[in-house]
Amino acid sequence: MAKGFNNRGMGGMGGGMGNMLRQAQKMQQDMLKAQEELESKRYEASAGGGVVSAVVSGKKELDSVTIDPAAVDPDDVEMLQDLIVAAVNEAMRKAAEDAASQMSRLTGGLNLPF
Repeated sequence: MAKGFNNRGMGGMGGGMGNMLRQAQKMQQDMLKAQEELESKRYEASAGGGVVSAVVSGKKELDSVTIDPAAVDPDDVEMLQDLIVAAVNEAMRKAAEDAASQMSRLTGGLNLPF
């Protein structure tokens, strides 16, 4: 047998490499499961003291917008538009923050691109 080699691979490292591969596969499975769970979640945020609320999915898609009729002022449409944008952006921020937190837990803080 060649020096430095054995039946487990190069220098006896085959077991370590196999273990690393199993860990990577488990991490990948855990990440897929977490991604599915995140996609099924809903995130809600409101603006203007609750007169406008938005719900987004974990897929970062807008599901619904609710507007209290008291927020509808025909003379100030821009304010209503601003409230809608604020509520949607806050709901999107919550979804992104939750996703980052979940992935960070799975990767042990590694900065992987998702």
